[in-house]
Amino acid sequence: MTAPSRRVHPAWWVAVVTFLALVGAAAFRAVPGVLIEPLQAEFGWSTSTISAAVGLNMALYGLTAPFAAALMERFGIRRVVVGALLVVAVGSGLTVFMTAPWQLVLCWGLLVGLGTGSMAMSLVATVTGRWFVARRGLVSGVLTAGGAAGQLVFLPVVASISAAHGWRPAALGTTVAALAVVPLVAFFLRDRPSDVGAVPLGGTAADEPPRSTGNAARTALAGLALAARTRVFWLLAAGFAICGATTNGLVQPHFIPAAHDHGMPVTTAASLLALVGLFDIAGTIASGWLTDRVDPRLLLLAYYSLRGLSLFLLPPLFGSDLQASMIAFIVFYGLDWVATVPPTLALCRQHFGPRAPVVFGWVFASHQLGSAAAAYSAGVVRDVTGSYDGAWYGAALLCLVAAGLSIAIRRGRSSAAVPPEREAAAEDAVVRG
Repeated sequence: MTAPSRRVHPAWWVAVVTFLALVGAAAFRAVPGVLIEPLQAEFGWSTSTISAAVGLNMALYGLTAPFAAALMERFGIRRVVVGALLVVAVGSGLTVFMTAPWQLVLCWGLLVGLGTGSMAMSLVATVTGRWFVARRGLVSGVLTAGGAAGQLVFLPVVASISAAHGWRPAALGTTVAALAVVPLVAFFLRDRPSDVGAVPLGGTAADEPPRSTGNAARTALAGLALAARTRVFWLLAAGFAICGATTNGLVQPHFIPAAHDHGMPVTTAASLLALVGLFDIAGTIASGWLTDRVDPRLLLLAYYSLRGLSLFLLPPLFGSDLQASMIAFIVFYGLDWVATVPPTLALCRQHFGPRAPVVFGWVFASHQLGSAAAAYSAGVVRDVTGSYDGAWYGAALLCLVAAGLSIAIRRGRSSAAVPPEREAAAEDAVVRG
């Protein structure tokens, strides 16, 4: 089978639709950070109560990712993404009727968490693995950066709608956005190049991964069982958990209310987070370029150390007026937002070989568990002390711990790249329970 002559390879259309789905999913997850203040004003709920829903959302976003790939293997990418968008639409739409905290946990925590988790790193890995041979690294970087930046870029829009018309129109706006992406996914997102008579971009028919005939969920669990026996996995997972805690868990949901505590308008604080998202794109692409040339452990050491320094300096920068020093923090912190992803993925490849995608899925799950813990803990700190300062300083110390964990990883390939017979034995162990 040879690729037909076309002006635009169908892989690019798949990448565009995937990008839109990822940015949309990121926007849905960003909304609760803007709505903390309005929900408190209307219902009198505490910060920790609202943070519990945000924390559940983040935890499910990570834990769903390794198994979303199994669903894509069984039912196809298009069906899974369409189903995920519909779940997100239902979850965000039902919030307008809620009157109790458990309903917030159900809608924004459970439903939106499961829906967005099905459109996370597993979607990026599946699309790039099936549709691209050439430009695979570039496309992976753009999709990853777009998904991360989308969480922040939409914040000013949501904040403006909430300020002008209330939080319910803002929530309904995410419902409309989810439903608007569904037709694009249904008509333009295809599962495999062979489905449209094409081959992967830059490759041949032999480069298209074979259709899975086994139990993908069992394979994912077997990958976890093997990785968990190694020291490097726990170092990567612990470091990435701290990465999540000091970005998605702390800054994304709590930066706006923390700035508002010091008199800064919500729309101004949301715009600052949007700038973080913009600079994140440049930082992630640059980090990918550096990862090909510099020891990934040294990059992680630098990223975590500099992030810790910036978080330690943040509390005094808050104020009612926008200062140049705050802009400097936003630029510096934005460049470092998800710069840790390329070197972490590179270390997974070095130490786990063909198992790297599955192992990275579980490392990413630890990232979101760290995010969930920080989202809830920061809310508790605010309720107990009346300030977020303790959360910022605690996160700064955690970053130094992550820097130490990263440099403690051995260089080169480890024994974690296990032979096939051990992989089969691990899968058999999973089956036996």
